[in-house]
Amino acid sequence: MKIYFDTCSLQRPLDDKSQLRIALEAEAILGLITLVEMETLELISSETLLFEVQKTPNIHRKHYILSVLNKGRTFIVLNDDIKKRARTLNQIGIKSVDALHLACAEAAKADYFCTCDDTLLKKAQALTDNQIRAVSPLELIEAIEI
Repeated sequence: MKIYFDTCSLQRPLDDKSQLRIALEAEAILGLITLVEMETLELISSETLLFEVQKTPNIHRKHYILSVLNKGRTFIVLNDDIKKRARTLNQIGIKSVDALHLACAEAAKADYFCTCDDTLLKKAQALTDNQIRAVSPLELIEAIEI
């Protein structure tokens, strides 16, 4: 099963866990990363993820995310088809970088696109031509039923 995590979901384990939802999502992401390490799930990385991570000012966060992305077996390089799809997604209201993440996930034929961003999640789930299933970390845990 192929999973694409956007940057906010990969960073969730490093967020302040004083809110129950954040604490639960952080534990879900850590559990999912463990399944990647066990090769039960396949992590997809992308040029878009690396671009966004490089902009992260917190060096601890940057190193953590890069260490997780190194566990990926599939790496998606941006190409004209991905950029075209991202432009289409952007035109219907999805932010540019988020649109690139979705387009990369689609190009990799991911089974799931995981995000903690409620706005992105709602827009991705509402797509009528969506080629992958967009989920929150908690929905992903339920969906994989391992």
